[in-house]
Amino acid sequence: MTSTATAPGPTAPAPGPPPPPPDGRDRAGGRSGLLGLLDLPGQAVRAIIRSAATTPGRLTVIAVALVLLALVAGTVATLSVQNRDDTISGVIDHREPLAAAAQQVYRSLSDADATAASAFLSIGTEPPELRSRYERDIAEAGAALAKAASDSSDVAAAAAPVDVLNQSLPVYTGLVETARANNRLGYPVGASYLREASELMRAKILPAAQDLYRVDTERLIEEQDSSTGFPWLATILMVALLAALVVAQVYLTRRTNRVLNVGLVVATAAVVVSLLWGSVALIVQGSLVGSGQDDGSHRVDVLVRARIAALQARADETLTLVARGDGAAYERDFGANAAQLVGSDGQGGLLGEARGLITGGEGAAKVADATRAAQDWLTAHKQVRTQDDSGQYQEAVDTAVLEDRKTGSAPAFRRLDDSLQAAIDVGRQQFLDDTHDGDAALTLLAPGLAVLAVVAAGGVTMGIRERLREYR
Repeated sequence: MTSTATAPGPTAPAPGPPPPPPDGRDRAGGRSGLLGLLDLPGQAVRAIIRSAATTPGRLTVIAVALVLLALVAGTVATLSVQNRDDTISGVIDHREPLAAAAQQVYRSLSDADATAASAFLSIGTEPPELRSRYERDIAEAGAALAKAASDSSDVAAAAAPVDVLNQSLPVYTGLVETARANNRLGYPVGASYLREASELMRAKILPAAQDLYRVDTERLIEEQDSSTGFPWLATILMVALLAALVVAQVYLTRRTNRVLNVGLVVATAAVVVSLLWGSVALIVQGSLVGSGQDDGSHRVDVLVRARIAALQARADETLTLVARGDGAAYERDFGANAAQLVGSDGQGGLLGEARGLITGGEGAAKVADATRAAQDWLTAHKQVRTQDDSGQYQEAVDTAVLEDRKTGSAPAFRRLDDSLQAAIDVGRQQFLDDTHDGDAALTLLAPGLAVLAVVAAGGVTMGIRERLREYR
């Protein structure tokens, strides 16, 4: 019997892995790859919810929430206090000196203009004391301008007046030197150069200096207001933390039948201390900085404007004489500036406002001196105008510019200017003293709040951990 061999058929392919389910799940029923990663947050939330269904899980969630809230509240409060402290330091060390420098720019330039006119009126050799005063004024204005303009690159509003001052001041001094040279040679054109220089001072330089002073003063007020603002966010977070701690302790008392939880009590005490310390420190600081603004910088601003009006009027007085019969416009300006200084009745104006603001102390005495000097000056000015209008030109010049006369215009104005400067110095010192005291009220508050926040977080952790151990 013959056997027949059967030819082998084709080999069947090895079975491969089954295709993934259409919804992206793997064979174990989970999500694979990127889809699995996207599920992690949801899984975590579901795990937390399942855990919170048990008492230990709820305690863990409470602990984590309280710790995070304590750290966030502490961080916000610490940063808020530190920012306030930095703002006050900036006001003291940077902003107030810049405002004072801007005021000095205006004062020095105004005095230089009046002094140049007084020196021009002198017969013969220019008095060396007036020449020295003029040169000192120009040098002080340059130094003060450099300081006041130190942040003009950061403050756009200050850049324009600084540019005007830098460009126009050399032109002004050149015109004054030309006027002096012609006056020494006896050329009448010298008066024209001096009047041109004064017009440049009044039309461009002094307005630019006033704009610079206004910008720096507004920045000073803004930073003072910023340093006394209420820390709403930090307060809300601290109060929310305190309320959450009280609620957590009530919950634990009901669940464990224990009246107190030492850890949570410590955390609550830390928050209460933070609130009390911060409240007292910020109230004291705000009160002192506000006092520095009202009794210091605000009064100084009024006195500075009074001094500016006086300086402008003094320049008008001398330029009226320089014009030799053609100075009606200067005399009108003198009247306007004098009215701004003392009012139409001689008892109001900026000096009257200063007397109302400064009612005691050395500042009040200086303002009273300035008021008396202003009255003496206005009386002397009337004498100058009477002499000039009656043809006694040289007598009018002597009354206006000679410093050694008891009843002259020059010594009366000098007493006025010196009294106003002394009153300004008193106001600046009051501002600095009050603001320094306000800054001192925040001493150690920022690090103290940070430490108390850590204590609160640690108290919560320890207090909840003790309860969790009971479930092991």
